[in-house]
Amino acid sequence: MATEKGIVTRVGSATAWVKTSRSSACEGCASRHACHIKGNEDEEMEVEAYNDAGAMVGDRILMRLASGALLKVSFMLYVFPILLLMLGAILGQALAPALELDPSSFSPLLGGVCFVLAFVVIRMRSGRMARKNEYRPRIVRVLK
Repeated sequence: MATEKGIVTRVGSATAWVKTSRSSACEGCASRHACHIKGNEDEEMEVEAYNDAGAMVGDRILMRLASGALLKVSFMLYVFPILLLMLGAILGQALAPALELDPSSFSPLLGGVCFVLAFVVIRMRSGRMARKNEYRPRIVRVLK
């Protein structure tokens, strides 16, 4: 599980806003948009997390994001585009002769189109993923 420490700045009915420093894990994380990050990239950020520990404003807390969710998001952001790129290139190589096109030109073109399509799919799915509970961090403990 990915863990992060922070300080509670606001408390809602089931969630709390936590101020935390941006870690290196955040830089390439696909779920960074689902965390509702506020602030610029070099400073502190605020993350909305489920308040399972009953933290109050000013409490230092430990929050976690499930490994399974982190793995799914990582696959979606890193592996899926590469798979579509390769699939498009292979398909372009196979279809070019039937379409009477040059395989060395059509293959990278179709690969690039599929690569861009992968990011369109990711963008469309990111909104739905952001609304799912499993992709949001949870406050698991109040620290002393």
